[in-house]
Amino acid sequence: MGAFLSVLALMGGILSVSGSPPVPHPPTIVFSSKPTILSVRKSKGKEEGEAGEEGGVERLDYRTLLQTRVPSLFTEFKPLWRLFNAHLQTLYCVFGDFTKVDRMSYVRNYIQTPDGGTLGLDFAPIDQTSVREDTPIVVVQHGLTGGSYEPYVRAILSRACAPVEKGGLGYRAVVINFRGCAGVPVTSPRLYSAGHTDDTRNALAFISQQFPDARLLGLGFSLGSNVLTRYLGEEGTETRLHSVCALACPWNLQHNNHGLLNTFIGKHIYSKGMGGNLLNLLRKHEASLTADPTHYVCIAAKNALALKNPTLEQFDEAFTRIGGGPPPHFPFPSSDDYYVWGSSDKVIPNIAVPFLGINADDDPVVTRVPMEGVTNGLVTIRLTRGGGHLGWFTAGDGFVDRWTTRPVLEWLKLMGEDYIIEQGSNPRRMFVDEEGWLREEGMPHLGSKEMKEKIRVVEGTGGEVGILQGL
Repeated sequence: MGAFLSVLALMGGILSVSGSPPVPHPPTIVFSSKPTILSVRKSKGKEEGEAGEEGGVERLDYRTLLQTRVPSLFTEFKPLWRLFNAHLQTLYCVFGDFTKVDRMSYVRNYIQTPDGGTLGLDFAPIDQTSVREDTPIVVVQHGLTGGSYEPYVRAILSRACAPVEKGGLGYRAVVINFRGCAGVPVTSPRLYSAGHTDDTRNALAFISQQFPDARLLGLGFSLGSNVLTRYLGEEGTETRLHSVCALACPWNLQHNNHGLLNTFIGKHIYSKGMGGNLLNLLRKHEASLTADPTHYVCIAAKNALALKNPTLEQFDEAFTRIGGGPPPHFPFPSSDDYYVWGSSDKVIPNIAVPFLGINADDDPVVTRVPMEGVTNGLVTIRLTRGGGHLGWFTAGDGFVDRWTTRPVLEWLKLMGEDYIIEQGSNPRRMFVDEEGWLREEGMPHLGSKEMKEKIRVVEGTGGEVGILQGL
């Protein structure tokens, strides 16, 4: 890890000298040729009787709706002058000190899944006594090895959960921390992956039961974006989410991983950085994952633990394709088979709720974004000129901010308050069985049960030792 950090820091220094500022570029944004018509509450300043309006409601096509309600989405991203290329944007995401900004604290609930696994749900704000039961909830899925502490998560949630009188949205939020991430224990022989979505289903059912009157607004980052997008595509109209915003979604896992291996920086900096993060996460939970020496996932874990400075593909070949989910999909014959199965670009036509994707055209990790052939009228994808991977750092009011913060907050307000849900979400009926498991009709393998472990407050600015942030 120390050698990797030294190389990465050196690379950043070289790039900061040799790079050049990007050329201004108009916003690139794609919609379907036939964007869906949606009903929304009439915006302030509208006069009664205007065309398309009735009783405080107006019907707008999806493109016009975003142009009028999420105007910052169409503005140009202007990078901070000293972070003028993709590598510097990404490096700052990894090495920047964000401990004094966007501070967040959470109340953690642990839920158990039928296979014995554990998920950590971090709720905000801590004091919810003044928050109405029907207040929208931002449901977050973090990146590769992150958690609720990630600066890119806090940059949005610190504003979304702030009271309205302090300039925030006044929303609730919950971060679904993957198995083993952000201090969540590993209690079954399995981790997680970019393609498996059942843990998301279990968590969403639990959240829906706790807050049945609240809208659930999905917000994903990198790997978490891929999980949420796949979930939407798999569920169709049965989704529990009412909208999703996906930042830096990898879309095509096979193309991206092959692309990383084709350049020196891609292989030795980014791919080995992500592979090293996953290996260190595995080491943290070695005892749990290798408890049964005859279990096939335990054997895979031991093989992965023997790797030296692996690339992402090498780690996925040794472990993720085997221990990243349950049968019948896992184990896969190869990492490539897992990548093809787990990609999210092919599910876009099946998304049944408003969806916004934001990617950067110079992302060194995500090199293919599906900007052609979007036929789903509920889907739009914005491709910025620059931004790196989960960076988008720009100059704020006396501080470094992220360009994505404003459009995401405008999107959340639109989806949480203005959008009138008429169709697109018809989730399965839930019930509690005789053993206390929260179940969904027709899905006998799913379930969740709140663990009796004492709920605790989690400080969201710490991070994890040995795990690089921002990936």
